[in-house]
Amino acid sequence: MHRDTRLDATHYHPWHLENLSKIKAKSQPLSEFITYISGGATPLGAVYPEEGVPFLRVQNIMPNYISDSGIKYLSPSQNQEILRSQLKKDDVLLTITGVSYGKSAVVTDEFVGANINQHSVKMTVKNVAPYFLSTFLNCKYGYSQSTRHIVGITRPALDYSSIKTFLIPELGKEFQDMIASCCRIAEKLRKDSKECYTEVQTLLLSELGLADWQPKQQLTFVKNFSDTESAGRIDADYFQPKYDDIVNAIKSCTGGWDTLENLVTLKKCVEVGSKAYTEDGIPFVRVSNLSPFEITQEKYISEELYAEITEHQPKQGEILLSKDATPGIAHYLREAPDKMVPAGGILRLKSKTDKIGNEYLTLVLNSILTQEQVNRDVGGSVILHWRPDQVAGTVIPILHQEKQAEIEQKVIESFNGRKRAKDLLECAKRAVEIAIEQDEQAGIEWLESVSDVA
Repeated sequence: MHRDTRLDATHYHPWHLENLSKIKAKSQPLSEFITYISGGATPLGAVYPEEGVPFLRVQNIMPNYISDSGIKYLSPSQNQEILRSQLKKDDVLLTITGVSYGKSAVVTDEFVGANINQHSVKMTVKNVAPYFLSTFLNCKYGYSQSTRHIVGITRPALDYSSIKTFLIPELGKEFQDMIASCCRIAEKLRKDSKECYTEVQTLLLSELGLADWQPKQQLTFVKNFSDTESAGRIDADYFQPKYDDIVNAIKSCTGGWDTLENLVTLKKCVEVGSKAYTEDGIPFVRVSNLSPFEITQEKYISEELYAEITEHQPKQGEILLSKDATPGIAHYLREAPDKMVPAGGILRLKSKTDKIGNEYLTLVLNSILTQEQVNRDVGGSVILHWRPDQVAGTVIPILHQEKQAEIEQKVIESFNGRKRAKDLLECAKRAVEIAIEQDEQAGIEWLESVSDVA
């Protein structure tokens, strides 16, 4: 429906009108700050290869950063079909459909040349700092406009004409530059955190003599019939020597080893069905929302349904582990989590021994040590499903306590960097809101008081 003929109550909700009144006097429509806007698409019959052109979906576009967790890829020919939406540095992205609408991020060097699907748009901007624009779109005054203009029931969406009418406050260059500086510091913190996590994974592999190991798919090899009997498998891929390399290295660990079932209790979560999804409420965490570093929100269930299945609420100190679709993703709940319910494709792991730390175990589960065991167990499946008995039988190296402590300290350092980055982005959003509610100087002073930005 054309924006001038909207009659629904949401469009005229007092909260939206109040927010608009605070920026209306000194603002311009978004159309004055962009030279190009385009949505992406999903290539017909897309089969995602293991590598290629990064293909960003709504779960990859987060408030002021792009997550590579669970990222998909396009082949060069698939990418050619949707070349119009290929990303350039400093493009501003905005998610436009479903419950995940209204998230904005700036394209960094890492994602230049990537592409997006139809649930987001990319904008080439002018006369505005890209990070300021994305921060504004993420703050309550930008998100309010996304909420006000979204239409549709089955699949709510923002149309291009409405997006172009969003009012953008005309704040000064000094203020915009400070917001951009804050976002760039957060970007560097995330990058350093990622590098730190990679280094600690290399340290783990080095302890097992696997630092330079590369999995190799052999065309021919010999196994005894007794091996097939004990494994209950006759498919050749299960017996690839590369899997023996991993298992033998783990079982040669000087500190010992054990199976996962002897280290933790495993509890399956619940499936509620798509009919139970609501527009908001309690997050229903699916495998696609799970990563080693964060849990994103995309689907929700009602408070009433949550009350019926509260036994599936995860607790602090547990590890969430995916077993379906993309099996082998582990996320450690360091702090007491908010209300949530994980889907049936996720297991809750709770330690039952002091032989191994949770940070260390989570790192092992996210490493190539576990991923190759997953590949062996689910190999040949059309829909990947890591059976609970296979999960339970996963072999885990148990390094000496001193080495575990060293590894855990580095993991904590990595996650603290990510947390600091997230806090900085929240500070940038709040500074924009203060500048709108008071003035730019108040926003600058507040941001300087709570961050290292100068």
